[in-house]
Amino acid sequence: MSRVRSGDFDITKNIRLIEWLKCQMLNSVAEIFNMLASGAKASQEALAQCLGNIIITCYLLGKRLGIHYALIDQAIEDQLRLEIIEDNDIEQSYGDLSELQQHLRDSHAEF
Repeated sequence: MSRVRSGDFDITKNIRLIEWLKCQMLNSVAEIFNMLASGAKASQEALAQCLGNIIITCYLLGKRLGIHYALIDQAIEDQLRLEIIEDNDIEQSYGDLSELQQHLRDSHAEF
């Protein structure tokens, strides 16, 4: 009779969790697409819920892949800075990236 080592169980458990998180992300993206494609006006609350689920899932997936939350935050900040410098079309037309950058700075200042 073979015994499952504790480390093997942890690896299997981690792989299963990663697969579940990937499915959760796909489900949330699909839900947004369905809301937008349905023709009916999706509520801001429902859309915000799906977007929030995607963001949380990204952080949790990163953690399961060995990426610390702070590193994800830094990657977001770096990407925003780069897109602003490169005068991204969204930034150029709407200023959304600068607005998001400021929002994140303000949010971090609260903590």
